[in-house]
Amino acid sequence: MTATNPDSSFTFFSQGALIQEFRVAGHNIVQSFPEAKFYRTHNDAYLGETIGRTTNRVKGAKLANLNGQSYQLAANDGENPNSLHGGTRGWGKQDFEGPKPVNRNGKEGVQFRYVSQDGEEGYPGTVECLVWYTAGVEDGKTVLEVEYQVEFIGDECDETVVGVTNHSYFHVNPDAATTEGTVVTLGTNKYLELDAHQIPTGQITTFPSIPRAGEAFTLGATEPAIDDCFVIDSDAPSSCPLDTRMQPLRHVATISHPDSRLHLEIQSTEPAFQFYTGDGLYIPEVETDKGVKAVGRGKRSGIAIEPSRYVDCASREEWREMCRLKKGQIWGARSMYRAWKE
Repeated sequence: MTATNPDSSFTFFSQGALIQEFRVAGHNIVQSFPEAKFYRTHNDAYLGETIGRTTNRVKGAKLANLNGQSYQLAANDGENPNSLHGGTRGWGKQDFEGPKPVNRNGKEGVQFRYVSQDGEEGYPGTVECLVWYTAGVEDGKTVLEVEYQVEFIGDECDETVVGVTNHSYFHVNPDAATTEGTVVTLGTNKYLELDAHQIPTGQITTFPSIPRAGEAFTLGATEPAIDDCFVIDSDAPSSCPLDTRMQPLRHVATISHPDSRLHLEIQSTEPAFQFYTGDGLYIPEVETDKGVKAVGRGKRSGIAIEPSRYVDCASREEWREMCRLKKGQIWGARSMYRAWKE
């Protein structure tokens, strides 16, 4: 799918409705594999995937007091006893229907669809997920809009929990091995304080090693090392609608690099976002069917920026209304990505 010219284009794969290419001025600014098959065998890092049925971590891999009972989820968070990114085979590992060409809101786009059955990865209820990608050019900038919709379509129970985001790793100096020198501006410096198992304590406080919201900082070779959920809306547990798509877009992050002169700005209707500097990232070297080798990448070779609800809202009673989906209801979210070269 192109955005007016071939130097600004996108490629999507049906597995995980994932983003394989996000080209700006001829540069792919997302980490990727050259062929679809490698996403099935080598993608432990969730490159480009649509994450679901829930995002991020669920404490203890367990949902309690849902439909009057408890549900055991896959514990797949390394040494931590949590469920991560929807489980061992979350939505990013599943095959979506699509891409189906669409015209949405007056823009060229594609639609993907996936039906998650009751009991998949331990989650109750059958739900339908729709993902729309629409592309265009605005004021000389390549624009990608991502829209998610999840509807409870089953009759197995009364309620479930959902959350969807994209897990691309962005690199706006793609010829370099790491993101060192990337200039970052975040829309907030408030974050969810974490316990020893990467689960929020419930406290929202100021992140210690970055400046205040709207002030730029530069990524070094090893610092700052960040893998945290930043909070745009601290009142979200009581005010966040289940479908945020009609909410105004708010600034999440802007990243750029002086060497490439490439910029990326992300906005979202979501109340929070995970920002990860990729300190544990590993992308193995692969070889295509034609014998072409794609160079592997190591730590800090990409930045994941994932708009979402609060981490662990699925299991925390006081936050659950952000993600509790009942029969007849629709969950939704929208994010906007603008990229350009100076």
